[in-house]
Amino acid sequence: ICTAAVTVASEEFTYPVMLGFKWNPTFFGINASPIAPGQIIDGVLISVIARLVGTSIVYFAFMVLFGAVPSPWGWVGILVATLGGLAFGVPIMAYVATLEQDTGQIAMLMRFVLLPMTLFSGTFFPLASMPWFLQWIGWISPLWHSTELSRVFSYGMSEPLWLSVVHVVYLLALFIVFWMWSRRIAAKRLNK
Repeated sequence: ICTAAVTVASEEFTYPVMLGFKWNPTFFGINASPIAPGQIIDGVLISVIARLVGTSIVYFAFMVLFGAVPSPWGWVGILVATLGGLAFGVPIMAYVATLEQDTGQIAMLMRFVLLPMTLFSGTFFPLASMPWFLQWIGWISPLWHSTELSRVFSYGMSEPLWLSVVHVVYLLALFIVFWMWSRRIAAKRLNK
């Protein structure tokens, strides 16, 4: 469920943002109206949240259908997956909003950030089974934090409370800091 949310976020925060700023600069037209650049970013964010929640609900329904959610708290995984998607996607939106030219940066981001993060974030196997010099990839990954937290709620994986708090704080910090930064970038770029 968390991997699906991160994948959806990587789609929705890259090409539509590049479209709005560069390919078909609709954000400039919207900015000519009474709508402010921060509101444009907020609108993109709200639409992606709707998509993340919808995708997470569908994945959760299949998990329940196949008996993969024994805990009554499993539904919280929908919120955790959405937060994980935002924590990964909003920094990407901030980066894409800075791009003046499209020279394949988004494709490189998918190949060299999203794919390794998916493989080395402990989603398919525990981080402890990886060599120590690769484990740091998981520790900094929003996907690892959201997956670990989702496991706590979905099937009651044992984890210290302080570590669950660290997961939530890390995901919220990534989301909020880069959301504010995206608003600043949009204001700077659209109000030239």
